[in-house]
Amino acid sequence: MNPRHLTWVAVAALLLSWGFLSDFTVTVLNYIGLYALVTLGLVMLTGVAGMMSFGQAAFVGIGAYATAWLCTSPVVATVVGAPGLLPWMGLGLGLACTFVVAWFLGAITVKLSGHFLPLGTIAWGLSLYYLFGNLDILGGQTGLASLPPLALAGYSLASPRDLGLLIWAVLLLALWATHNLLDSREGRAIRALKSGRVLAESMGVDTARQRIKVFVLAALLAALSGWLYAHLQRFVNPTPFNLNIGIEYLFMAVVGGAGHLGGAILGAAVITVLKERLQDWLPWLLGSSGNFEAIVFGALMMFVLQRYPQGLWPALAQRVNRWLVPTSQPPAPARKRAAPLAQRRLPARGEVLLQARHLSKRFGGLLANSAIDLQLQAGEIHALIGPNGAGKTTFFNLVSGVDDPSEGQVQVLGHDMRGRPARAFAALGVCRTFQQVRLLGGLSVLDNVALGAHLRARRGWWAAMLRLDRREEAALRAQALLQIERCGLGAHAHAPASSLSLGQQRVVEIARALAGQPAALLLDEPAAGLRHLEKRALADLLTQLRSEGLGLLVVEHDMAFVMNLADRVTVLEFGVVIAEGSPTAIQRDPRVRDAYLGGEAAQTEVSA
Repeated sequence: MNPRHLTWVAVAALLLSWGFLSDFTVTVLNYIGLYALVTLGLVMLTGVAGMMSFGQAAFVGIGAYATAWLCTSPVVATVVGAPGLLPWMGLGLGLACTFVVAWFLGAITVKLSGHFLPLGTIAWGLSLYYLFGNLDILGGQTGLASLPPLALAGYSLASPRDLGLLIWAVLLLALWATHNLLDSREGRAIRALKSGRVLAESMGVDTARQRIKVFVLAALLAALSGWLYAHLQRFVNPTPFNLNIGIEYLFMAVVGGAGHLGGAILGAAVITVLKERLQDWLPWLLGSSGNFEAIVFGALMMFVLQRYPQGLWPALAQRVNRWLVPTSQPPAPARKRAAPLAQRRLPARGEVLLQARHLSKRFGGLLANSAIDLQLQAGEIHALIGPNGAGKTTFFNLVSGVDDPSEGQVQVLGHDMRGRPARAFAALGVCRTFQQVRLLGGLSVLDNVALGAHLRARRGWWAAMLRLDRREEAALRAQALLQIERCGLGAHAHAPASSLSLGQQRVVEIARALAGQPAALLLDEPAAGLRHLEKRALADLLTQLRSEGLGLLVVEHDMAFVMNLADRVTVLEFGVVIAEGSPTAIQRDPRVRDAYLGGEAAQTEVSA
């Protein structure tokens, strides 16, 4: 039995036992399902995308109040004339209102960073909570009562036992859809938001838009939970949507395992059952006076978080997996099932790919780059060298869109790139690696490299959630595997990227850049950490890429590697170009000897 089989067994066991469970157990399971739906959104938002929110309870309130108002409005009932449709219209109204509010709040909130982001969610969470309680149309603090039950295909779901089946069906569908989303091109982009936003932008991902979309997704899941809650209770007031409940939802995500979808159900179950049991046990142990539940609950949460900092789900999965058959590695993607990927027309040999004109960059009073002119042509390897602190990486950031220049101009294939983000450079064919390796360590090498081909596919969120993107995903993974094997790491394709050595991780970065089918490839210290034979293999690969018509701009400290490989060399010192020419001319230049090779103390040239 593998993990997938175990999931199906658990679902079947829940379904078969549902009719035999006590009413109390069904009620508890219903609330676990409702809470897990909200927590699932928080797992996506906080654990995967790295954005903390304390205000999800407010979105639950929007979903609940939208259907409550519509279902209890005499005017709406008269116009519609079909009471059975009102709850479903309430679902549409709740999701529409949540989408508008979440997109507006997200556009403002997700731009914040550090502690300002959670503080912002507290602010609008409180605002919406007080809005619910102060609008007469929503019943004020008293709320709205006498909501009609849901009816599905003419069958009434007035019973909590019947509605519970719908709650858990919706939750399982949401889990399936979010799992599909994460196992896709868009899912890799989402996973990069937490710790790799610069990386993702350089691969062509619009990270600001992705953050807003994840924020809206989490809000819609919360609103869906609110809609189900309203028709389960048949009554709505502001109390269940206050800030304390929002914090409780976040607790569920963290305790269950914020980076794991299954942690949403586990966290909701643990918190719900624990609170229920404490209310029974503590009065019997400590007497009826005093609010001991909050004290003991807080102490238990501190213990859980200290003992299981990644949440309970990873610890539980580790123990359960000992008794399961490990899932075999996925087979290599079949090309006959793969959709064709977008192909870039490579410029003719000698065409100017990248041009920097009088490029300068200031950081306060520090001039990191000063009036640099540099040109990269198709079919050449251009090396950029200089001592530590010369400004090489700063220049790389300028010509790849990571930073904006203080003065000067960058052109890519004749396009003025002033003020344009890194993803615009990637769209025109500029791909790069980084001096400090930037990989998604928890993902496989294959997934890391597939992220590099993000712009070569087009299917979006809906297609991913419904698994309509499988042919395109197969093509992306086939392209990623091709580049991994080309770079000599085929045996490590399914290993976590964090398990590789530093040198191998640098090669993964090169494979990721190649997956984007670049015209200009920018390599920041690609040979650092490689052994002699690995450097020879890298040199052969770069030579082959040059013969295919790519332009390569290489920053490297290994002079033997550079001089044997480059067609042209530019030398920086203190952010200023001090020499440019062929490798032979650069080795003989006295200014380069003084700045880089030791001046008169250098008795021999770098071996050719």
